[in-house]
Amino acid sequence: MATLLKADPTFYPSPKLAMQAPPETVAYAVIVNPGKGPDGLAVLDADAASAGYGKVISSLTMPNSGDELHHFGWNACSSALCPYAAHPHIERRYLLVPGLRSSRIYVIDTKPDGRALKIVKTVEAQEIANRAGYSRPHTTHCGPDGIYVSALGGPDGDGPGGIFILDHNTFEVRGRWELDRGPQHLAYDFWWHLGYDTLLTSEWGTPKMVEDGVNPEILLKGGYGHQIHVWDLPKRRHRQAIDLGPEQQMVLELRPAHDPTRAYGFVGVVTSLKDLSASVWTWYLEGGTWKVRKVIEIPAEPADPKQLPPLLQGFKAVPPLVTDINLSLDDRFLYVSCWGTGQFLQYDVSDPFNPRQTGSVHLGGIVRRAAHPDSGPLNGGPQMVEVSREGKRVYLSNGLYNSWDDQFYPDGLKGWIVRLDADPAGGLSIDRRFLVQSEQRYHQIHLEGGDASSDSYCFA
Repeated sequence: MATLLKADPTFYPSPKLAMQAPPETVAYAVIVNPGKGPDGLAVLDADAASAGYGKVISSLTMPNSGDELHHFGWNACSSALCPYAAHPHIERRYLLVPGLRSSRIYVIDTKPDGRALKIVKTVEAQEIANRAGYSRPHTTHCGPDGIYVSALGGPDGDGPGGIFILDHNTFEVRGRWELDRGPQHLAYDFWWHLGYDTLLTSEWGTPKMVEDGVNPEILLKGGYGHQIHVWDLPKRRHRQAIDLGPEQQMVLELRPAHDPTRAYGFVGVVTSLKDLSASVWTWYLEGGTWKVRKVIEIPAEPADPKQLPPLLQGFKAVPPLVTDINLSLDDRFLYVSCWGTGQFLQYDVSDPFNPRQTGSVHLGGIVRRAAHPDSGPLNGGPQMVEVSREGKRVYLSNGLYNSWDDQFYPDGLKGWIVRLDADPAGGLSIDRRFLVQSEQRYHQIHLEGGDASSDSYCFA
């Protein structure tokens, strides 16, 4: 990979400067094939002045079937401007796209034309297994010293899961990140507070626990993840486990404050065994110890069992199922996807301990099937959420994970992507011009030049 003589212009020292960047003109979205064909990556026209706005411009089909592409990310980002960055002249150019079932990682080049993508390297499952002892790569984050990738478990489908590192230049697997994992066993998401030398990880389950869908026996015993783990980032050692309680099942997306001087963040919990509610918690540093506090609770909605999938009929309710959250770059608005009820929520989190709801829309949902203004009833619900750098545009997709999609939407989940407009003072509205629908499923979205979940910053 070539290096630049000066820093990539899409790198920004601070979130404030990133918010002043030009708006995105294209978006990238994972395409997941629910059948036997290969997955892919779609390029969407995000330029509101374009005649093709809100449509798929092109797509790249993977060479293999059965990858189940999932979370993906850039090879490099604003963290390259940190004072101790090992590679200050790398370029935001490649998308790293993991297959959650195949354990492959595709390296996709977005240049010279971001609308004509091409695969330039494939990291095979065996390399990940041999060099790191992991499989089922899940989330990628570009760090100052390499590309970090979380993995759900080992090649045998059991735990522990963890993190491994890819080289910035060659994309070869360097090895396992953890030197001392302490009690950590389950894995899912990770992110960091670079200014505090701290990394945090969350928990879902091992591959055997999640690949065939939700296992009711594991769930009702509180066997899915319910902890956050705190790590010494430069020393790569486990420091603290924070248990939210076994009734809090599946502690997933981590969203730290973008301001590097502030030591707090948010994490979403899919469901509570007590009442099927979902929740969002704030983690924070107090007196040298990291703590967590529940700040948002979203109740389940009563429902006729006849309208529910078999998995939920005995509960006579629709759980919200918070599967993703995202935080605007100014740390003001938190967005929460309720994949079960179809509700998408906006909260003012200027005070991270006292969120205030400021916006809501409904799209899809297990029972509601709320329509887009220019569509019929939608299935699936708001799932992965991405926010533009200046915070005015919010992109939603509805695919979660094939086996889970089929459990909660047994009549078949058809893919859709929508865009919402976010009022700077609070409030959401649906952009009627932006609606992408497909027989295939869409998972995560990332934006040209970066977005709210792409970059880390070392300056305020």
